[in-house]
Amino acid sequence: MSSDAAEKRVLEAIAERRELVNDALDEDVPMKSPERLYEATRYLLKAGGKRLRPTVALLTAEALADVEPLSVDYHAFPALDGSEIDVMSAATSIEVIQSFTLIHDDIMDDDDLRRGVPAVHKEYDTETAILAGDTLYAKAFELLSETGADPANGLDAVRRLATTCTQICEGQALDIEFEKRTEVLPEEYLEMIELKTAVLYGTAAATAATLMDADDETVEALYRYGIDSGRAFQIQDDVLDLTVPSEKLGKQRGSDLVENKETLITLHARQQGVDVDALVETDDVDSVSEAEVEEAVAELEAAGSIEYAEAKAEELTANAKNHLEVLPDNEARALLGDIADYLITRGY
Repeated sequence: MSSDAAEKRVLEAIAERRELVNDALDEDVPMKSPERLYEATRYLLKAGGKRLRPTVALLTAEALADVEPLSVDYHAFPALDGSEIDVMSAATSIEVIQSFTLIHDDIMDDDDLRRGVPAVHKEYDTETAILAGDTLYAKAFELLSETGADPANGLDAVRRLATTCTQICEGQALDIEFEKRTEVLPEEYLEMIELKTAVLYGTAAATAATLMDADDETVEALYRYGIDSGRAFQIQDDVLDLTVPSEKLGKQRGSDLVENKETLITLHARQQGVDVDALVETDDVDSVSEAEVEEAVAELEAAGSIEYAEAKAEELTANAKNHLEVLPDNEARALLGDIADYLITRGY
């Protein structure tokens, strides 16, 4: 299958499941009183998003059950122990946690926009945004406790999600710490993005497997699939920030560089002797020129730093796909492999 055909297939698979996840989110996070709180709670969920993480959870369940994709009711899904579970509730719990993290990230960074609309704390206020994020955090555990899975498996899934939330906070703290340090190693950066970004991909796959009553070896392999895919996803974001035109990217090209955010690219460049801090003269994203960004990117390319990051993302993706060998050879497994590829070939 050509790369274009594979991308089309994976985008169709994501779109089909996104529609189902969106319908479930409408029911799982309903409007109620106090209205302003729940408007803010639902605001980012309604703003869109690819729903990649819940898609990974649903496809993992499909692959383990060895069923034809989209052929089974996700609210009464056949687990490996012969029971039926609500795997959709598990999938939506992952997406709800994702929205919680985005709301709080935007507050900490004082970002104006998210998914093309004003950030929650800009549309409402900071106090309401904090409460909305906290509400989503609690709602995720409520949803995950309602899957009807074997109690031991359900407890394991809840415990994993709680650990994941702690790890996300640790990753965010490291990201903040890195801004104040004079030296950060590439290995430390990879650890940070694993905690901040990749663990939720790993948890999406592992939670579905746990609830399905898969064995420990399978659960761990699927967790590693998500971890490696998630790290590759973040590295690709770093590459896109430098290589995609601003109008297509939806933000100023090179904004990470302007804001002095360390990435695998800049860390590698520093090791090659590049004065990364001098690549752009301003720390104001709104005032940097396209020519200045272009010149900085050219220097990073000459140092081999962008190529280094792309190679690392490809290596992680290959590892991720190898972890899928624990699954039956079926269409859902193939789609999980296609998603791993898509995460590093996407253009935005």
